[in-house]
Amino acid sequence: QVHLVQSAGGSVQAGGSLRLSCAASGATYRRDCMGWFRQGPGKEREGVAIINSRDGTTIYADSVQGRFTISQDNAKNTVYLQMNSLKPEDTAMYYCAAKGMWGRLSTIQDLSAGGYGYWGQGTQVTVSS
Repeated sequence: QVHLVQSAGGSVQAGGSLRLSCAASGATYRRDCMGWFRQGPGKEREGVAIINSRDGTTIYADSVQGRFTISQDNAKNTVYLQMNSLKPEDTAMYYCAAKGMWGRLSTIQDLSAGGYGYWGQGTQVTVSS
């Protein structure tokens, strides 16, 4: 079993920054791919960024490339999402998620929410214009 606990989100003005964190516990082989997803009002859940904890591979959605950075602190079993240059369209509920890769290399397909069996509680990020 894997347990994910997210930090609080927040409200910022456009152009501002926020950092989200997700503390993980449980079997590491079930969480060697960690991802951040978001769901805005009236929208489907979309992948934002993922990180493969075994080889450090990171993959980003085009909409956040160059603005968001996913990172991990393996000693703390924590994954971070640093969000810079925030835009109103980044407003959403953000979720961290985990899944096992079973030796597979990360691909863009890992930005799909399907296959992630473990989810954090979600945290609201609001960006005002």
